[in-house]
Amino acid sequence: MPARTPAVEVRRSARRSRTVSARREGDRVVVFLPARMSAEEEEHWVAAMLERLAAREKRRPAGDDALARRAEELSGRYLAGRARPLGVRWVTNQTTRWGSCTPAEGTVRLSHRLQGMPEYVVDYVLLHELAHLLVPGHGPRFWKLLEAYPLTERARGYLEGVVAAAGLPHLPDPCGQEDPPTGLRGPGDGG
Repeated sequence: MPARTPAVEVRRSARRSRTVSARREGDRVVVFLPARMSAEEEEHWVAAMLERLAAREKRRPAGDDALARRAEELSGRYLAGRARPLGVRWVTNQTTRWGSCTPAEGTVRLSHRLQGMPEYVVDYVLLHELAHLLVPGHGPRFWKLLEAYPLTERARGYLEGVVAAAGLPHLPDPCGQEDPPTGLRGPGDGG
């Protein structure tokens, strides 16, 4: 379904000499322009500001509700709907892990550092933590669950690259645990 163009209100100001800005106010977008702009300039700047605002909103990370909906979708698609977390949320206190799970409480937490990374990477970490609701450790049964996700190795490689580029200590897997069994290792996981 195509995105609906929002209602636009233009507010001109004599005090504004050069700057143009825009913001959402309820269900409309308000564009602030200098009073001296021509109709053609107004048309150009309204279109440009709508594009900028849409791009900024697209980059804004999804909230906890969206993350919980995504967890439900991933569980349905890759874990036959068996992983049913009681809570899924973003956290800012994870500096050595990409995510964590407390199976006894049914909670999954993802590090805010994942926000802005490609969707397939976030999906992998989320799926990794969901799998812990079914299998707490990192044994063969756990890694067998993750084989269903076709981008596991690619996502692990991406995360390994982020760690290497930042000069961080090696993070073996999203929750900072042991390496996966042979054949499921991502790039840089060692022998």
